[in-house]
Amino acid sequence: MNFTRLTDELAAWPRSLLRRTGEWAGRAAPWSRHPAVRRGAGATLKIFAVVLVAGFGAWLGVALSGGVRTPVGPVDVGMTLRPAWSGETVVDVHPLGTLLFDTHDAPVRLRVTLENIDQDQARSMIEDPRLADRLPALIEDNLREGLISLIARSVLFAFLGAALAGLIVFRSLRTALAAFSATVLAVGGTAGLVALTFRPQALVEPRYTGILAGAPSLVGSAESIVTRFESYRAQLTKLVSNVSKLYNTVDTLPVYDADPNTIRVLHVSDIHINPIAWNLIRSVSSQFKVNLIIDTGDLTDHGSRPEDTFVKEIGRLGLPYVFVRGNHDSRATERAVARQKNAVVLDDKAATVAGLRIYGLGDPRFTPDKTVAENSDPNTLLAYGRSHATDLTAAHPPTGTASTRAAKKQAQNQDEAVDIVAVHDPNVAKGFSGHVPIALAGHAHARSTQLLPSGTRVFVQGSTGGAGLRALEHEEPTPVMASVLYFDKDTHRLEAWDDITLGGLGEQSVQIQRHVEPDPERTISPEATTAPSPTGSAEPTATPDSD
Repeated sequence: MNFTRLTDELAAWPRSLLRRTGEWAGRAAPWSRHPAVRRGAGATLKIFAVVLVAGFGAWLGVALSGGVRTPVGPVDVGMTLRPAWSGETVVDVHPLGTLLFDTHDAPVRLRVTLENIDQDQARSMIEDPRLADRLPALIEDNLREGLISLIARSVLFAFLGAALAGLIVFRSLRTALAAFSATVLAVGGTAGLVALTFRPQALVEPRYTGILAGAPSLVGSAESIVTRFESYRAQLTKLVSNVSKLYNTVDTLPVYDADPNTIRVLHVSDIHINPIAWNLIRSVSSQFKVNLIIDTGDLTDHGSRPEDTFVKEIGRLGLPYVFVRGNHDSRATERAVARQKNAVVLDDKAATVAGLRIYGLGDPRFTPDKTVAENSDPNTLLAYGRSHATDLTAAHPPTGTASTRAAKKQAQNQDEAVDIVAVHDPNVAKGFSGHVPIALAGHAHARSTQLLPSGTRVFVQGSTGGAGLRALEHEEPTPVMASVLYFDKDTHRLEAWDDITLGGLGEQSVQIQRHVEPDPERTISPEATTAPSPTGSAEPTATPDSD
């Protein structure tokens, strides 16, 4: 097929579309055959065709424009702009994975690919503090120059693509100019939307996909999130510095320096005797330098004696392991966990672990025992949580409470104030609203978080064991999930958290979503609510020992 024939076919397509649309409208609505109506409809359809052709030509021009390559500090990066349904910035950090930032809402995607590293400059930057101090301004200048060059190139090719498409299809210079004008308006509107919706703060909450070993170094520590990453410039500096260290060390990953001012808690739940959970727990604990682990129940499936062997892995983790009983765990399961040297079993009691005061409450139900009536009414479980929350507050007033009476006691009970409540069912967790800053739960096999009006944040963890054998009951497997929570060592308040989801290559491939707590020092105050009238008792029944 020669070029002339190709252009003829392209030109015939919109004219054929206009003709067929007019014929269809005439058959569907006889009044549309009126000359005035036909002229108006024809003009509208032609405008639509011009805009459509201009959009296609602009898109094709941007796609063919390629990108630019520019140095950003010691790293050479390639940058491209592409139309997209949703606005985002993607940083491709080979071989570790990708970082995705929700930076804007305009339908255009900025992709940054790290292509090369100046080894000498990177080494000098790492070793010489004076060069490191100049790095933020250097990165900002380099990035600005690269973006200006990329935008100019992309806009030029968009204009040329739109004008050329209009000229080829409509065979009219006037129409080609109209297509060009439409593209100018579209590009200007897109640029304006990017400027209006740009969110620099999105850079502190990346979504990481790739190898688990590289995640901490690229995503950063809690100190980086709360302190150094508050500014746009500092975020870029940290990212480039980590990449420089990665390439400079050749065969080894950069060392993850955990923030000494934070306590790092790994929250797991609903393992359901799936061994893959131990692999994930060991990997995350090592990579993120976790200080303690909190398990919100359903470690087993039936709470039976044969399952006691499974819990022995807890003793090999080498970290404090706080456990609360789930509705699939028996009293015998509790005792089996308690026999592990590093385990802390909590059931209606509190303990200080790794500097945090944690209160745990076992689930009042035992599902495997079909001879015992099970009450899973949400209101009953909520009332069960509230009754224990009242007793807890009387014994351990929460920090930051709005209660004047509790505030007077706070100075005397500061060391005993509970920082975290760990339960199994989310409804029980909500019963502690207004009594503690953080409540952890599981049970739902789906991750969620909710900031209640009282100031209490409830975390519901997904299944760290992928729901165990239950995953085989569904067409899609249940994701394997865990979270790392960062607490300030002085205030004991949550500052940030990473939601971790296991990918398709075992524990080596993960997706990590970073979240930053917007108001760590918020006041925690009891909600003015009317307690529900429970339809039955949620007090713990005598669960079998399964011995």
